[in-house]
Amino acid sequence: MMTLLRRLSLFLPLFLVILLTDSAVLGVVSVDTFTRADFPADFVFGSGTSAYQVLAFEEMGRVWTRSLTQIWYSHGATGDIACDGYHKYKEDVQLMTDTGLEAYRLSISWSRLIPNGRGPVNPKGREYYNNLINELIGHGNYQLPLRLKMNMEDGLVEKQCNLSTSFTNASYYAHSTEYMMIVTMLPSIQCRKDFVAYADVCFREFGDRVLHWTTFNEANIFTFGGYDEGSTPPRRCSPSCGVNCTKGNSSTEPYIVGHNILLAHASAARLYRKKYKATQHGFVGLNIYAFWFVPYTNAMEDTIATQRANDFYIGWFVNPLVFGDYPDIMKKKAGTRIPAFTKLESKQLKGSYDFLGVNQYITIYIKDKSSNLQMECRDFNADLAAEMICMSVILQPKVNHFLYKILSLCNHLYLLLVLNKFPFPQFPGTPFGLQGVLEYFKQVYGNPPVYIHENGQRSRRNGTLNDTFRVTYLHGYMGSVLNAVRNGSNARGYFTWSFLDVFELLFGYESGLGLYYVDLDDKDLKRYPKLSAHWYSNFLKGGSIGPEEVIQINTKVSTSS
Repeated sequence: MMTLLRRLSLFLPLFLVILLTDSAVLGVVSVDTFTRADFPADFVFGSGTSAYQVLAFEEMGRVWTRSLTQIWYSHGATGDIACDGYHKYKEDVQLMTDTGLEAYRLSISWSRLIPNGRGPVNPKGREYYNNLINELIGHGNYQLPLRLKMNMEDGLVEKQCNLSTSFTNASYYAHSTEYMMIVTMLPSIQCRKDFVAYADVCFREFGDRVLHWTTFNEANIFTFGGYDEGSTPPRRCSPSCGVNCTKGNSSTEPYIVGHNILLAHASAARLYRKKYKATQHGFVGLNIYAFWFVPYTNAMEDTIATQRANDFYIGWFVNPLVFGDYPDIMKKKAGTRIPAFTKLESKQLKGSYDFLGVNQYITIYIKDKSSNLQMECRDFNADLAAEMICMSVILQPKVNHFLYKILSLCNHLYLLLVLNKFPFPQFPGTPFGLQGVLEYFKQVYGNPPVYIHENGQRSRRNGTLNDTFRVTYLHGYMGSVLNAVRNGSNARGYFTWSFLDVFELLFGYESGLGLYYVDLDDKDLKRYPKLSAHWYSNFLKGGSIGPEEVIQINTKVSTSS
């Protein structure tokens, strides 16, 4: 109880500061007008994509299981061609240069690099990544620092670990579309070795030019979504807990999967420090998805539940990296269903990161619901014992305030993230949430280096280039980062998601978050800059960013189009 009270003593002042500095009615949240020069000189601004979402499916000997994409995405949409970045990478690098990006975040596909998961490297895959990296860092006089994340798919893993036929005997499973190796069972030493061997190849082949490595992306969300709710591949869950699952155990599998992700990360980081750090001078980190949680009422029960939500969604992965163990509340609620670290594992995990990556988009109300502990399905959601409640947003341009109202329950990741089920046409813009996350990392975890790896606004993919709503969203969130930095946050960089309108993992081509629109009906997949691309470029090149600049850029783009 004393530990909880100490945590709340940190959380309550933080929450009050965010509200007091960012209100009217949880209102606008951030610095209104700013320039690139207002940020530290070593703070980096960039954008990102990932392998399957932007490259061509069939190229480079890549292994893929089509069945999952065909049953998951509407109209059988897949990333077979996507943006065809495999053939158009030189054009895309030129766009990055023209935009003024300071960094680019991309992923390396395990099965493109090592088609069988272990063994010889695919020469075509290695050649492509070398060509892309060299193009990025040597484009004229333009130097583009790279941030690479590791990307793994399910085809090679099914062949090696037979997860599709027996979970109990499986060693690991890779998320079917994106950079997520899910190490599932405790006796998975060989498969963790395979992951470390893959990381070794990446470090060896590309580490002379790449300094920032992310082992896992959104480790918490894809673990929960894939093994508790079954809302994302591999779609495993208990029938009483999730969405149309035929196999799985929501009570245990998410915790086992997360446990082994952490151990795999620690092993890869240890390898880098031992073998490459002295000569390459790079950095290794892990990325999570971070909601910002706000108490539904001022009742103590809701405040405690909000801290509990932070422990479950953030602390699940960050606590072991910083302190060497899971949050006490998770161990109490999950009991023996969450594996315990050995003393050696705890020692190896603690400090096994050089930075932490955060993907942040939305803010959620939290309401205590202790009755969940009596649910038939005793899963992650039940252990959390809280309701997640969405906000809707009405923008009032004349006063530049966001007004919020409670709209609906958002307990399910499926409802939160899948476009067709999410109750908003766009993400609610709550920039104070990103500042809150950064302040939380500062106060609870000792202010580690943090990169905002993903932040962006979605819309239905209808071809519009005049995305004023995206500019408003990005402006607010970038301003909130500046607020946090001025308040002492160790935030080191901000990346928009995404550079291009890519094949989105949860909703295919129905939604776009890119700065550049890709015309899928054009045989050459022509790229067109949106208003947000012009706006971001203006900022990166030293322009002032405020409401009047948005109007000027909007007018200029409208006149020239």
